[in-house]
Amino acid sequence: MTQLPATPSKKKLGLVIDLDICVGCHACVTSCKGWNTENYGAPLSDMDAYGADPSGTFLNRIHSFEVQPAEGPSQTIHFPKSCLHCEDAPCVTVCPTGASYKRAEDGIVLVNEDACIGCGLCAWACPYGARELDQAAGVMKKCTLCVDRIYNQNLPEEDRLPACVRTCPAGARHFGDLGDPDSDVSRLVAEREGMDLMPELGTKPVNKYLPPKPKDRPAAEPLSPIADLQATGLAGWLDRLLEKL
Repeated sequence: MTQLPATPSKKKLGLVIDLDICVGCHACVTSCKGWNTENYGAPLSDMDAYGADPSGTFLNRIHSFEVQPAEGPSQTIHFPKSCLHCEDAPCVTVCPTGASYKRAEDGIVLVNEDACIGCGLCAWACPYGARELDQAAGVMKKCTLCVDRIYNQNLPEEDRLPACVRTCPAGARHFGDLGDPDSDVSRLVAEREGMDLMPELGTKPVNKYLPPKPKDRPAAEPLSPIADLQATGLAGWLDRLLEKL
């Protein structure tokens, strides 16, 4: 019988973020803001940045939580969040103009700003709060995985990474093809039991999170799988994460 060649895996570029290493320094936030303000096309605007009620457009944010495991002391978790480039992206489904789309060649979710009418439906549909309306430009903006960097042959090879990954001083952020089971990021997810953010939502996010390592568990004892979670929001997801450790 003739052996048919294996079907190549679909490319899925994304981030793997290590919650055990992230120290909440905001270097990724700053570098993302800087790169995309200078290179996005239109700057990521700030509204009254130094006033009493400042606001602005960010494609990457860090949330910090204090969570209490079932046993042991509480832990502070710094939780970076940006677009997760979901395989089943609800933001793409609801967009009335087709401005939000998912690239077939690498799975990156992008916004065609020329077609965006700023209606906000994509932000409403995104369960992770990863869309932001740029008030000055009147269009929705989001993480692009620095598509203008990662394919830019004019940059040194070591700089062809998302700005947040390139600048993270702790090495908590990793970038690669999560559609390739043999890639460095896929191996890291397998070794550390990488998780989807709130998998019960069914969006199948490409980005993965590596759970914090328990502080009192012997190194040889593996982490317990995280499964069958019930939706209680981001803080509840973190609580459940630590309860499983």
